[in-house]
Formats: sequence, C-alpha cells, structure tokens
Amino acid sequence: MTEIFVGSKQFTIEDEIKNISFPVLLHYPTYEASRPTAFGPYIMDVSPDANIIEGQFPLIIISHGNGGSHLLYRTISTHLAKNGYIVAMLEHYGNNRNNNTLENTTENLVIRPRHVSLTIDYLLSDNLLSKNIAPSKIGVIGHSIGGYTALALGGGIPRTKEGVVVEVASDARIKAMVLLAPGTGWFKNSLDKVTIPILLFTAEHDPITPKWNGEIVINNVPDRFKVTFKEIENAGHFSFLSPFPATMRNANFLPSTDPVGFDREIFHIELPKDILDFLNDNLN
Repeated sequence: MTEIFVGSKQFTIEDEIKNISFPVLLHYPTYEASRPTAFGPYIMDVSPDANIIEGQFPLIIISHGNGGSHLLYRTISTHLAKNGYIVAMLEHYGNNRNNNTLENTTENLVIRPRHVSLTIDYLLSDNLLSKNIAPSKIGVIGHSIGGYTALALGGGIPRTKEGVVVEVASDARIKAMVLLAPGTGWFKNSLDKVTIPILLFTAEHDPITPKWNGEIVINNVPDRFKVTFKEIENAGHFSFLSPFPATMRNANFLPSTDPVGFDREIFHIELPKDILDFLNDNLN
C-alpha cells in the first residue's frame, strides 16, 4: 500500500468588504514524501506545495482560540490529512498572537464566523483544489472562542452580555463540528437551530471555559443525542493545543502548561484519533 504523507500550502484570503486579509495553512493527503519543515518556531513533517492525491476528500476548517494561532493544532491537522482530509487552519484577523486588537469586541464575534465561510468559499472556487473537495462533507473544529465560531456557523444565535443579538451568518455547508473547551456564554437559550452532530470535549481543570460552557451545549441543542461528550480527566484549557517545542515550555507561558500530572504528548496521540473517528462517522 502506498504511504500517504501530508502536503501543505500557505495562502492569504482577502475580505474585500472589511478591507482586511488573513493567512491560511492547508494540510492535505499527498504521495510526495514529507520532510521536517519550519513554520515559525514549530516543525511540521510535511511536503510543501505537493500535489494532492486524486479524488474527493472532506474539508475541515480549524478555528483557534483568543490570541492564538493557526499553527497550534498541527497534531490534529496532520493526522486528519494522513487519513484523507483536507484541513484549513486560518489565523483570525484581530484576535491572534500578533494582533489581538479585536479581543472582547462585537466585531470579533461578527468576523470570526465570516472568515471561516470565506475560507470555504475560497477553497471551493480554487482551480487547483476545488475538484478535490467533497462539498457535502465539510466540518469545523473550534477551540475556546473557536467553539463560539463553530456554534455560530452551525446556527447558534449569539448575544452580547447586554443581551443584544449579534448579526452573524450561519453556514449550511457545515455538516459536523468538534468543540474543544468551547466558549459558549453567548448562546444561553439560543442553540435551537444547531442540529448537526457535535463532538464536545471539556477539560476537568479549566478556569477559562469552565464546565458550564459544555452544559450550555448539551442542554440547549434540540437533540442532545447528537452531542458526543467527553470530559478529559486532569486536562486544562490549553491541553488541546499541540505540544510546544521544549524551548517554549515554561510556567510563565500559560498555553504551554498543563495541570500537574497531565501528559499532553500522550493526549495528542489519542485526541486526533477520536476526532477522526467522529468525522468518519458523521461526514463519510
């Protein structure tokens, strides 16, 4: 059997209405041998700009957390790509590691889902990739406020803490979602239109998106049997991020830390498998 490797491409998407742009990293299956490749401080075993395997594959969009990066979910993205998925990771404008000026703003709540939909639009219209995407098999993975992003795209109606409805367009092309320690406080009693399958992970020790965030999802979607729920024992909020290089791990850099005794390296062997199993069951 021919070995499958991970191809990678980088590109920039323009939001002409907002007059901004944002980068996207794409992972996908290829037969071209991979090599360790640096993306900033992170090394990924990929084949840059390789040819994609012929055929149609499900498309997954990954939405990162507040002040995060599109490079932080590489253990998930590469595992999915090796197993027949096209995975697009965008860096949200104004809510990332280099530019967090939209943190805690209504504008951020509006443009996050918009930019996931623009990414899907771009990929479905791209001459090199569109023929390889199964348009009826699109899913989204969201961590922290990326979970907000996924739920808004899935039909959730967000409200500000003052109770004002945020005007966000849902995206009916999305057929399944994975929520990793999601932020859901914008959706109290407003998830009745979210009807697609959900894989929901929460962390036992999470002061950022504590247990009640998961309960909002379970208790407010119309069919709770469409929610597969897993609380990860002894995990923290940042345990869902791929393990950081040793040089970046220290107690003052909270995203690199976990509760005492939690092994992020081992967890990130199992987490991508669980996500793959769910997506295979619900998109294929």
